[in-house]
Amino acid sequence: MMANLFSIFDPTTNFFNLSLNWLSTLLGLMFIPYSFWLIPNRHSYLWNFISNKLHNEFKILINNKFKGSTFIFISLFFFILFNNFLGLFPYIFTSTSHLNFTLSISLTFWLSFMIFGWFNNTKHMFIHMIPQGTPSILMPFMVLIETISNIIRPSTLAVRLTANMIAGHLLITLLSNMGNNIPFYFIFLLIILQILLLVLESAVAIIQSYVITILSTLYSSEVN
Repeated sequence: MMANLFSIFDPTTNFFNLSLNWLSTLLGLMFIPYSFWLIPNRHSYLWNFISNKLHNEFKILINNKFKGSTFIFISLFFFILFNNFLGLFPYIFTSTSHLNFTLSISLTFWLSFMIFGWFNNTKHMFIHMIPQGTPSILMPFMVLIETISNIIRPSTLAVRLTANMIAGHLLITLLSNMGNNIPFYFIFLLIILQILLLVLESAVAIIQSYVITILSTLYSSEVN
């Protein structure tokens, strides 16, 4: 039962022994408004509104001299958001529910921040390992604690996103499997529960995209 339950996350579409399910990560490009590419239209107002809000917020958090750096995190937000939403549609592979996908994203950003920080702001990186006001006797322990907490950051980002996406999909699958084992007059209640759960999963998809992006932005601000 458990193996069948988790098998909904397995890539199953193969072509010449290559899994084609991961191509679903590119389907988000279909939802980008035409104004992003060429022609402005009325459907682009929401896109521009969200982008501007995120840009203003990330600009305050990053607070650095690199012009346009906020658009990296805006792109990350929309990329994760589209993949989270696509996983709510039937028969579409959910890439964000796999650790090899989420860990690839978080590890890439984390390594970029670390390389940039240690090469350009070495003194600041050393200072950041010891909080201000730490007693001298506790400094070695604080360096060890800060080092460990810094190393596990990419894994915590990846596990947070993966676990939240898996949990919701498992609940939806469990409720769907109950349809054959309940009386007919409970079907309506089951449909209502499914709709409420889909609304909750939609909110989780948005919140998790925002949380991952905000944490990545905060991590980047620490190396400047």
